[in-house]
Amino acid sequence: MIDHARDLASVRDATDRLLAAASKLDNASLAEASRLPGWSRGHVLAHLARNADALVNVLEGRPMYPTADARVADIERDAPRPLDVQLTDLRESADRFQETGAAPADWSRTVQLRNGVSDSAARVPFRRLIEVELHHVDLGIGYEAEDLPAEFTEREIDFLVERFAGHADVPATRLTGGTRAWDTGRAAAEPEVTVAGPPADLLCWLAGRRDGSALTVTGAALPTLPPL
Repeated sequence: MIDHARDLASVRDATDRLLAAASKLDNASLAEASRLPGWSRGHVLAHLARNADALVNVLEGRPMYPTADARVADIERDAPRPLDVQLTDLRESADRFQETGAAPADWSRTVQLRNGVSDSAARVPFRRLIEVELHHVDLGIGYEAEDLPAEFTEREIDFLVERFAGHADVPATRLTGGTRAWDTGRAAAEPEVTVAGPPADLLCWLAGRRDGSALTVTGAALPTLPPL
């Protein structure tokens, strides 16, 4: 069962880690490339601030973003801002998300995200946690996938495996990492391919952050995953 209050606390802790790390940057390093193609570190921070506000919209029953173009335009507008402005915006937008999450609400209700995706309100805090944790790694400032909390890594693998489950273009795939195993892709009596490796490498491959070259693959070639 999803514990949204616990996830909100985890979001607060992850945001504090991110703000502390980003505060050591300067304006020049903020303008440098992040690990996301085409995005500077300023783009990543701008996206995180606007995503917090977008998830407030979701929890309050409004469209997540006015349009896809508006989402992109807001990130491009905010990306070049100096570091102090970025940090203030990220902190204040994070506070707004926490305030909305603390308000009395029916957490069992279904909410609408973007691109036609719906989910339970209770899972929105975990979705925010994914944004904060993975984009902290994307900044490329010393926080790596191996530094992610083990519980988060396992839950995010669960989440991504669910995203690809039943996908016609993904062969029946078994993932093994440590003491856990997951099945995803097309339904089949037996897996067509087995992918093994440390949980951090499995997560990064599923999330499109690493190419999977560090993983051990048997049965067939490493599957090509569709974009998230």
